[in-house]
Amino acid sequence: MLRQSKLLAASALLAAFAFAAPLAAQTTVPGYTPGEERPEDFPEGQGRDETFYACIACHNFKLIAAQGLTRNAWDDTVTLMTQRHNMPAIEGAEREVILTYLSTAFPPKQQRGWKNPFN
Repeated sequence: MLRQSKLLAASALLAAFAFAAPLAAQTTVPGYTPGEERPEDFPEGQGRDETFYACIACHNFKLIAAQGLTRNAWDDTVTLMTQRHNMPAIEGAEREVILTYLSTAFPPKQQRGWKNPFN
């Protein structure tokens, strides 16, 4: 009985691996090849490299580039990353350089579509 259950477990594991590979291949985007991000892929400006390397320690930089925030919101975001996600604290001149780059390269985006008249 024990041997039979081990065989069933091994069969289930093999089946899972057999189906996982084709499934993973189907989830890729056609024509997209993942690659390394480089600072040069993002807007030029003083502080680009410092900002890039500070952020990619935890996540890709495209996540940052998709945002559009005010300087205060960027500052709050850096503080949040430090407090909640154990990012090393960025302070002083380094923080100023990073916040200036973020607020210049990725400012608030213009709202599209319907605008709330009460704001």
